[in-house]
Amino acid sequence: MIGVAVLGSTGSIGQNTLDVLARHPQQFRVVALAAGRNVEALFAQCQHWRPDYAALTDVAAAALLSRRLAAAGVATQVLAGPQALETLAALPEVDYVMAAVVGAAGLPSTLAAARAGKRLLLANKESLVMAGPLLLEAVQQHGASLLPIDSEHNAIFQCLPPGFVVGLAPAGVRRLLLTASGGPFLNGPADLSAVTPEQACAHPNWVMGRKISVDSATLMNKGLELIEACLLFGLPPDRIDIVIHPQSVIHSMVEYLDGSVLAQLGSPDMRTPIAHALAWPQRCEAGVQSLDFIKLGRLDFLQPDTQRFACLRLAIEVARIGQTAPTILNAANEVAVQAFLDRRLNFLDIAAVIATTLDRVATVSAIDLATVFEADRLARACAHAEVLRLMNVTHGASL
Repeated sequence: MIGVAVLGSTGSIGQNTLDVLARHPQQFRVVALAAGRNVEALFAQCQHWRPDYAALTDVAAAALLSRRLAAAGVATQVLAGPQALETLAALPEVDYVMAAVVGAAGLPSTLAAARAGKRLLLANKESLVMAGPLLLEAVQQHGASLLPIDSEHNAIFQCLPPGFVVGLAPAGVRRLLLTASGGPFLNGPADLSAVTPEQACAHPNWVMGRKISVDSATLMNKGLELIEACLLFGLPPDRIDIVIHPQSVIHSMVEYLDGSVLAQLGSPDMRTPIAHALAWPQRCEAGVQSLDFIKLGRLDFLQPDTQRFACLRLAIEVARIGQTAPTILNAANEVAVQAFLDRRLNFLDIAAVIATTLDRVATVSAIDLATVFEADRLARACAHAEVLRLMNVTHGASL
């Protein structure tokens, strides 16, 4: 039995992971589940899966979960606080770690899994964006394996030649093509300033969490994936193209030197890359609906509009800069997106906050985690200040 820890188990990726694991009870055992503060959802998961361990980063929520599990006769041991996730990631009885904690909060536990030599199923793209070289170094030094869960990077992984090593440029590859759905605003409205969080989160193809849904709407998600792809596949940004593909059927492509282009196709369902990473190098049932090519009929491709979607343009620039610029970009984006979801910031001002933060926070070489976290701290402080300034401007203009 393969022991699995699902970090971020109450989110979309976590729930899809548990769905796949449920289809293979003779192969996988859920050792640990972890979330932020969602007591109700984690309580229900613990009742069903009876893991050895559970954790909530919110200490008060963890205490409540512990009491409820004890009252229900569930023997799961509850851990509390942000470091609890690191503990779960390094447990000796855990073989595979699904890293699905959203945002910068997922970095410490992702690193802990790599340093413990686990199979790391990486859904937390922010870990690579913030500290990619440090994470890849940890994977190599400690004998861990890293399999990408983002549908685009998983697709590229599947299309690369045998023997590919994460972080090194694959032999014979000319370029990578990252596909993007275009999000909910690909075809309008013309004026995005009045967009609401509900509209931004209404993705046409994928069911995702609120933060990543907004990133898809701004195309920042694709920008973060570009940075991630540069690190995972050892290629510079000028050898990675972004292509809008509204049907979300081709999840990405690899073009080889001889002109061959290999593409990975499938229904827009995150259980496919999750099942691939769990079973690799074998395959396993994921419960995903087969593609109906006759019903599908056509596949469309467009060039992304980096003027309309300024977040993508900023991310492409950051991919070329390197150093701590990706960390600054990610931190500013997290602050701005949350402000938008809280209705404190205009949709278009998400990009404005990020641009200002990139201008004001100096980039340096990230030689260690302390450097990364300091860049993250400075960027968040700057972004929060810019959100407040824009709120005051908007409030003054409305008087």
